[in-house]
Amino acid sequence: MYAIRRYHKREEPPLPKSRPKTKILPSIATRAKKIKVLLMDVDGTITTGTVNLLSQPDGSALELKSFDAHDGQGLTLARTAGIRTGIISGRESAAVRKRATEMGMEFVYEKQPHKIPAYEEILKKSGVLESEVAYLGDDLPDLTVMRRVGFAVAVGDAAIEVKQAAHYTTKAPGGKGAARELVELILKSKGVWDQMIDKARA
Repeated sequence: MYAIRRYHKREEPPLPKSRPKTKILPSIATRAKKIKVLLMDVDGTITTGTVNLLSQPDGSALELKSFDAHDGQGLTLARTAGIRTGIISGRESAAVRKRATEMGMEFVYEKQPHKIPAYEEILKKSGVLESEVAYLGDDLPDLTVMRRVGFAVAVGDAAIEVKQAAHYTTKAPGGKGAARELVELILKSKGVWDQMIDKARA
């Protein structure tokens, strides 16, 4: 006589109705919602920090840089939301200038071994308070600016000194979504993220 085996369909857990919302600490939201100008370093923040040099037949070297598309979308949304953006970099790069133009960046300062002069010029041009400026950094040259702005942010793989000086550290490392994470945080703190989603463009 054969035993009868009964098989029950395994129940799958229900799918989430929407992506869980990241909770923003009130102290961070207070700083973020004031932001009118978003500044950042380049290497190690909107790139991974790797510098690729391609040798040329004439003995020169061509510098190659990679940029994250999600960071680009975030910076474009920041501009759409009325946030003015810019970079202060110690290096000079045609690729960076092109990317900055694509992102509609208003402030582009290259070859700045000391960043405070460029920062103070941006303050004068923009007419904003320091409490209305955010800065995204990763290494020691960024500290002078980070200690003055209203919202200092370190990328996830920043130097320990930079993290200690920051009000917030992104989960994402530099060049891999850190700028996007910061823009989302700012726009969510301002209560405009959902309406910006509908304005995203390729």
